[in-house]
Amino acid sequence: MADELVDIIDKSENTLSQIMKSGAHKKGLLHKTVIGYVRDGDNWTLVRQADNKQDAGQLVAPVGGHVEAGESDIDALKREAQEEIGVDDITYKLKGSAIFERKVIGRHENHFFIVFEISTNQPLILNHESVATQTYTSDELKLALKDTPEKFGDAFYFVLESFYKNYLPENYANRFI
Repeated sequence: MADELVDIIDKSENTLSQIMKSGAHKKGLLHKTVIGYVRDGDNWTLVRQADNKQDAGQLVAPVGGHVEAGESDIDALKREAQEEIGVDDITYKLKGSAIFERKVIGRHENHFFIVFEISTNQPLILNHESVATQTYTSDELKLALKDTPEKFGDAFYFVLESFYKNYLPENYANRFI
């Protein structure tokens, strides 16, 4: 995990200070993370996380990473898309933002998620953080969330709860909101 300088922000996205990402995670300080869901019409493409990553072995957004200090959200999204799925030509639509806080793999993550839907005509080329892609139609995704909920990571559930409630099974109990 590369350590990078990030902006510490308040809930209104005002920059309060700067610190290395590892320090932000150690202290649980709020900082920005961009999340990009690859959508092609009715299709969702997710990635299975590598075993050494948060949400190990589970399906999550293909693009996700920290916004570096002074970097714009869009520049971070484009950089992360290049780093994580090997594409440099994306279209994007902002879905919204929400605060996601948890303790995972020895860190206290306190992320201000900035969530986008992205699309590209380029083939996805995964980096070391992911081991496979899985594409679902909306109906297939809803069924998989109902039948095999353990396949999906906590961050994915948080985004669904925040922005895509209609995908959650009827008996789903909110874990984060």
